[in-house]
Amino acid sequence: MEQLEIITEPGAWRGEFEGRVLDGYRSAGCSEPLAQALLERAVKGIDGWTVATDGTGWIAVEVAEEDGATVGRIHDLTVPHGREWAERWCAERGAQRVAVRLTGGAGAFADYPVRAQNRMRAAAERPGLPAGLTVRRLTEGEYPGWLAGEQAGYVADIVRSGALTPEQARAKSDRDFARLLPQGYSTPGHAFYAMEAEGVVIGTGWVNHGFLPGVTFGFSLEVYEEHRGKGYGRAAMAVGEWATRQGGDEVMMLNVFGGNEVAIGLYDSAGFAVLEEYRSIDLTQGRDARRG
Repeated sequence: MEQLEIITEPGAWRGEFEGRVLDGYRSAGCSEPLAQALLERAVKGIDGWTVATDGTGWIAVEVAEEDGATVGRIHDLTVPHGREWAERWCAERGAQRVAVRLTGGAGAFADYPVRAQNRMRAAAERPGLPAGLTVRRLTEGEYPGWLAGEQAGYVADIVRSGALTPEQARAKSDRDFARLLPQGYSTPGHAFYAMEAEGVVIGTGWVNHGFLPGVTFGFSLEVYEEHRGKGYGRAAMAVGEWATRQGGDEVMMLNVFGGNEVAIGLYDSAGFAVLEEYRSIDLTQGRDARRG
């Protein structure tokens, strides 16, 4: 690797980088409006990134305070064998962990543990509800109990993924739910469902219509533990497709945390492709953390 030089005029890099990011979203099957919307999210804060080159490729990095920790982010890496430089740059600025957002495979970061994935698939044009399953709107009276369960489950998922400590996860949960549901049960664009079989509630759903152009995001499609192993998981996916079309969207998107192998297997079998993958390492534990 040649000597890396930090550049002060990254215009040429930015145009190339944004083109590569767009191509990645298009290759994943995103419509042009959706690809453009995802690009806007991917380059948020780009003016604060540090960009370096060795003349053959690029590295873009950033260090910021997130969820109670100092986090380094590698936003771009096309310099051969440049990962060590990027990790060292982040560590020298106090980063406790280094994170990446990936499209199109793990590449140079295959040894970084998976913390979360965004997945998507086109909803069937006329999805029907599974036989024996009925769906109704969650009542406002049921909402507080449902919310408490969702918040607890969200914290548990984050901790299981290895992304944050329990304290950091609880703080993130509080912020995320306040941001996503500022009006609680009445937040526009959000719908809450109860799934019933033989008169018994076996699970719940939470979706956000118009989350991105043409996209309904399934924040939660939960089958209660005592009802799992009966085929309801795949039925819940069908409910998500039905809700997507009910909201006037064409694509269903959802998130799954690393370590949740059951859900990952379900989404694989249901045809939900990985759109984005988030991986990270804990620098405070040294290189052994990469095998975690």
